Amino acid sequence: MLTLTSPVETPLHRLRAGLKLAALALFTFALFWSVSPLWLGLALVLVIALYLMGGTTFARHGARMMRPLWPFIAVIALWHLWQDDLYGGAVVLLRMVAAVAAANLVTMTTRLSDMITVLERLARPLSPLLPPRRLALALALVIRFIPVLSERAAQLSLAYRARSGRAPGWRLFAPVALAALDDAECVAQALRARGGAG
Repeated sequence: MLTLTSPVETPLHRLRAGLKLAALALFTFALFWSVSPLWLGLALVLVIALYLMGGTTFARHGARMMRPLWPFIAVIALWHLWQDDLYGGAVVLLRMVAAVAAANLVTMTTRLSDMITVLERLARPLSPLLPPRRLALALALVIRFIPVLSERAAQLSLAYRARSGRAPGWRLFAPVALAALDDAECVAQALRARGGAG
């Protein structure tokens, strides 16, 4: 639960966490600055190439981590088709997929401890208000929890469909919330066993 780092070693694993997070921030800024589907498409191709650089096993794992994004892609695509705005839809979808894929790539190639160290350094100016270690740990855990909870929601949705033959809709809210609370309690116990957040 505390790590989603891929066990498949890639050249990106050897880069410093701070460098990867800075590159991700710049890449995301460039994505939201651009309104050209051509440039956004090239950015997505670059991210896919970085996944493939780690080999097919690594790339397949990365693609599996992106599965929870498909419902959002479908809704956005249908909305823009209905609005007859293919250009705007292409920009939004390419931007979203490239940004999430890049963030997922950083998550897969960066250890949680390295991410906490970088975030702790960035949070030092806030030390009079909040201990940097706690803030860094909280941010790192949020980053790690999002894909885990998305995967859990997808599994619960599949289980509901298998039992009832219908889409779960609002019925999924309670089990996902309870699963999140259960995971949070397990992480809290693990942190307490290791001496707390520091």
